[in-house]
Amino acid sequence: MVESAGLFSAWLLGLSLGLTACTVTCLPFMGTWVLARQRAVVLADTGWFLAGRVSAYALLGWVAGLSGARLSAELHGGLGHVAIGIASVAAGLWLLLGEGRPRGCTPLRAAHTPPLALGFALSLTPCAPLASLLAFTAQSGSATFGAAQGLAFGLGAAVTPLLLVLPLLAAFGARLKTEQRWLGLWLQRGAGLVLLALGGYRLSLGM
Repeated sequence: MVESAGLFSAWLLGLSLGLTACTVTCLPFMGTWVLARQRAVVLADTGWFLAGRVSAYALLGWVAGLSGARLSAELHGGLGHVAIGIASVAAGLWLLLGEGRPRGCTPLRAAHTPPLALGFALSLTPCAPLASLLAFTAQSGSATFGAAQGLAFGLGAAVTPLLLVLPLLAAFGARLKTEQRWLGLWLQRGAGLVLLALGGYRLSLGM
């Protein structure tokens, strides 16, 4: 009963993040990404993005259970910014280069790697709910307990307004491309450049 209450508390803590700061932090990256994508794949991209977040929190909980407070120190040292910067730059390059290749040259599953990486990387930035989770799991000294807490936290954080906002942005982008077909390529290139700029900014913060 005590363990179930702890998991529920971790889920509520993640929910508090998913309904607030998660949207503000993630929207510039994923909003830019979905604007350039086909509307039919946006739900899958959103799912991969959330899968990246959940897996990152589970991993963070596992590591915190092993390493104690050292993990929080590493995250505050700029590791999260560097990871976000790399993931954002990679997503921008994908839009600028990878999407232009013929369909047969790029495996369909590989197209979901950028949102998965963005979701994972965006979970590495320190915030009050995550810091509370890591402090709690660090005291346990158990990797299994930490992973369970992180997983519960991640499932809570996956409940986010992005589930509604991203499809709306994708629909807006699809409408623009339908009404003005020439906008499709420029929207894709513009989104790629924005992601490169966002990635460069995050890298500068982490250096």
